Amino acid sequence: MRPEHKELMKQRRRNIKLTLAYDGANYHGFQRQNPPVVAVQNVLESRLAQIFPDTIELAAAGRTDAGVHALKQTVNFFTDGAIPTERIVKAVNGLLPPDIVVLEATEASRDFSARHSAKSKRYLYKLQLGKANPFTARYAWHIARPLDQTAMEEAGAFLLGEHDFSSFRATGGAPMSPVRVMYEVAWEKQPNDILELRIHGNGFLYHMVRNIVGTLVNVGLKKISPPEFRAILEAKNRQLASPTAPACGLYLAEVFY
Repeated sequence: MRPEHKELMKQRRRNIKLTLAYDGANYHGFQRQNPPVVAVQNVLESRLAQIFPDTIELAAAGRTDAGVHALKQTVNFFTDGAIPTERIVKAVNGLLPPDIVVLEATEASRDFSARHSAKSKRYLYKLQLGKANPFTARYAWHIARPLDQTAMEEAGAFLLGEHDFSSFRATGGAPMSPVRVMYEVAWEKQPNDILELRIHGNGFLYHMVRNIVGTLVNVGLKKISPPEFRAILEAKNRQLASPTAPACGLYLAEVFY
């Protein structure tokens, strides 16, 4: 939602909350882009405008980057349209491409904001271990060499609690405090040689999850020890951490309100 239009939008009668999932491989992130670049927001707003009688501007819980996916992204928008919420899902999904799906539509309170009302978020990151798999190439980071999962779990435990995450903050993000609280950092093996990281926190900095994953993978490859990982976190210096993990393995899993 454009900041200069916020007050105008809030004069409308209804605030609609949508939960959606999307495959981000074909899009330049979620946030609206100028043509010919296409983002998820461009597509969703244009389809919603075919259902509602007013210009649609979405606010989103997270501005996922190019190639990043979402299992449960949350957005909201204001409208004077009268279509019942129980009909919105079927109506908009009939217009959307198959890689974007609206899962749920509900009426929200006037003061609800998908972005500002969020209390915490959970992300997933998927690693494809062993042999390359063409069916996961767009959805997981392929790591051919064996990983020490125990060492990665030991290092990940240092992230729990409140910390300054400047060491895992990319340049180019919005100016904000680097202090965040992590509630869960856990690795779990999935079928078909997928190793999945679950990370849940009260907020995340620009590229923070991918920078953490890139550094944890180097722990698994024995290039960095768990104590060295802790020292990187405490140093608050991005230059000490590893390169950013690819976008393809990252998923916005859920937003909590």
